[in-house]
Amino acid sequence: MASKVSLLLKPARSFVQSSRNINCWIAAVTKPHRNIYINTYPTTLQCPDGSTMQIQYHCPIGVIQLPLDLSKLTDEERKRRLAKRIPKTKVKIQDDIEDDFDEDRYLKYTKKK
Repeated sequence: MASKVSLLLKPARSFVQSSRNINCWIAAVTKPHRNIYINTYPTTLQCPDGSTMQIQYHCPIGVIQLPLDLSKLTDEERKRRLAKRIPKTKVKIQDDIEDDFDEDRYLKYTKKK
């Protein structure tokens, strides 16, 4: 019984290797370690204060606009911005056509003699 307890209390062996083992599984676990990534596109990043900067982005997007923090706005500006977010309702116009055409008035022109 004492030998079983001593086996349980022994620290487990560490499987960490001191040398770096590079194989196909490394890329699946971590990101590629590069300073410049392949297939990046120059993109303009627009901050909420209006300033812009050039960044490299993985998709070919022209401009990325960061969202505005509504808690930093005044009450009037916040209401104006929130009112713009409400979708506009489409107004359907229905034309009421009054049909007062009497076809009997024109029958005399179509009758054969």
